[in-house]
Amino acid sequence: MSAEYRLCELASVSLHVCEPENDPRLDEPRKLDDRINVSEGGGLFTISNGTVNGESSTKPLRKFGETTVGDCADSSPGLSAPGESKLCSKHGCEQDLYCSTEGKLTCSQCVSDGSCQGHTVTELVTRATVVRNQLVDVCEKMQLQALRIERFIDRTLTAREKAVQTDANSARERVLAQVNVVREALEEEEQRLLEVVQREEERVEQCLLTQRAHWTQTLQKLTHTRIRLVHTLTNSTDTMLVNSNQEIFDRIEDADGIGEPRDTEQLSLNRTCSDSKLMVGLWASALLLGQSAHSSTRLQFEKQTVCSLLSLSNDQCTLTFLPKRRRQSLPDDPARFDSWPNALCSPLMSSGTHSWVLDVGTSAAFKVGVCYASMERKGSGNNARLGYNTKSWVLSHYDGDFSFCHDGCNVGIAVAKKPKRVGLLLDWPTQTLLFYDPDSMFVLHVVRHAFSEPLQAACAVADQSVSIVH
Repeated sequence: MSAEYRLCELASVSLHVCEPENDPRLDEPRKLDDRINVSEGGGLFTISNGTVNGESSTKPLRKFGETTVGDCADSSPGLSAPGESKLCSKHGCEQDLYCSTEGKLTCSQCVSDGSCQGHTVTELVTRATVVRNQLVDVCEKMQLQALRIERFIDRTLTAREKAVQTDANSARERVLAQVNVVREALEEEEQRLLEVVQREEERVEQCLLTQRAHWTQTLQKLTHTRIRLVHTLTNSTDTMLVNSNQEIFDRIEDADGIGEPRDTEQLSLNRTCSDSKLMVGLWASALLLGQSAHSSTRLQFEKQTVCSLLSLSNDQCTLTFLPKRRRQSLPDDPARFDSWPNALCSPLMSSGTHSWVLDVGTSAAFKVGVCYASMERKGSGNNARLGYNTKSWVLSHYDGDFSFCHDGCNVGIAVAKKPKRVGLLLDWPTQTLLFYDPDSMFVLHVVRHAFSEPLQAACAVADQSVSIVH
């Protein structure tokens, strides 16, 4: 250990804080001006209220090496009183020297011909002065640090506390304002939709009443005509029957003009009356972003379904369209598409809520959606073409245009900017399929259909690549 740190070997110097018993100030936080004492055998070196031994801290502290021996003795008798010096155990002499090499007190004989011969040695008073000056420096640094801590507590922490309270209040107000906007919009939308449904219900009921009255009257007329014709047939002589030929013909013509009753869409509630972009957007956001949001479904393309026009990555998550020169023949499989650049994913979906995202990058021709597992795989007909049969529902992008395709019917979709990713949300309980932009959470298209078979995620690629994002 360095001699600089072995202060206890020098004079058993201790640094502590005077805390008089029963002092009421003990219940208060320590302040910077608490009395600091350095004692040696009862002597005190004090810094109190910014003073050193009674001198104001505004004056430069004197280094003990600058004082006279008498000053040192008066201010610190414990460190300079020769009567308290220890005697050398070997020579019996006063240990008035300090060996820096070994870091201990020594006597003159140990230095001249003893164990400390040739070592770096200084007088005890000189060494004590160095220690005192070091303690003064330490106390000055501690006092400055205490000032900085006090300033930090009084200024920085107080200011931060006020700022946190202000920011927290602003955050609460912002949350409440946003929730109020959503709540008001929901209430208004709820009222509007309920009124629309009510009007649609009244329309259908009125239509049913009209139809019921019309066909009831027609039924009565037809029954009356039939009864009269039967009566004429059974109660008329040949002469009367022939003479009534025109009357009979007119009644038959009236009956023929009644026509057949038909069920029409006008007699059913229009289910789109409850459609609302706002409600769908909030519903989708709640499912995807809410506290109880489910995790996305982990999908992979099934190797046996991939058309030979495509290549599948090793992780089974990326489909790439192949130019003719790079195409390879693949083993024949009943599940493989042999004409259209399609592929299906596993697992099957027949319950619960599922969501997944596909990275479409800059592909200029792709389809993403779902289809029944029973969809045709072979041939170039529409039965194996995604979006052109009753068993597939896809979002299509071709030649810069987006559209929703089902059973050969295309519905155009307007987008402000081509999304680089397309998200799908399938909620089996509500029989809803939703296409959205996962970056902006903008709903692209919503499909409601009574799905009757398990569904598989489906994809077609005719330019570059499409990848499943996990």
